[in-house]
Amino acid sequence: MLFSIDDILTSEELKFFIDSLSQASFIDGKTTAGWHAKVVKNNQQLDKKTPEAEALREQVQCILKKNALFQSAVLPKIIHSVLASRYEDGMSYGTHTDNALMGDQEFWRVDVSFTLFLSNPETYTGGELVIENSDEERSYKLKAGSMIVYPSTTLHRVAPVTQGVRLAIVGWVQSLVRDPANREILFDLDTTRRSIFAKDGKTIEFDLVSKTYTNLLRRWAE
Repeated sequence: MLFSIDDILTSEELKFFIDSLSQASFIDGKTTAGWHAKVVKNNQQLDKKTPEAEALREQVQCILKKNALFQSAVLPKIIHSVLASRYEDGMSYGTHTDNALMGDQEFWRVDVSFTLFLSNPETYTGGELVIENSDEERSYKLKAGSMIVYPSTTLHRVAPVTQGVRLAIVGWVQSLVRDPANREILFDLDTTRRSIFAKDGKTIEFDLVSKTYTNLLRRWAE
């Protein structure tokens, strides 16, 4: 399932990220790319050994933990990898798919990816996130403080930046539910029961939908 979350950052949170990254040390993005992605990856990323990287990771995890849409749709077991990336004139990231597993000594499955846009779209040219489907491809260039969430299984790329600077935070999640179709069923059920509760309170219908949601989650969760 692919979806966007507008204004997931407050203006204060957005300023925190931009201020932190303006003084941070960036390195060649190829250092974390898979062997085949190195060929097409041309960007910079925040050095994960710096204090800014740890603070960024913790802040992103905290923000996503509080976001009801992200929690319901993704069912995160762990947000295991978070990076800040920067694209300047001429930089891009060619077509690739994210690694199935990430980690050093402990490995986590990569089910869901996200991109949190930090730069206002009018401040740079190009730099769209392009996600391919079986019959089409779509481009995304969201306003600063908004996020796109998409399956890690897709082929995707970042179009060349031809002017300005594209600053973003990218991350990867292992979900409690491996199968994306099952996650979508659970999301639909959760959305339905919340709608019933908001309209009519705790009714028999709410209880039955909640029972189905809970038992399917119990069956599918890993």
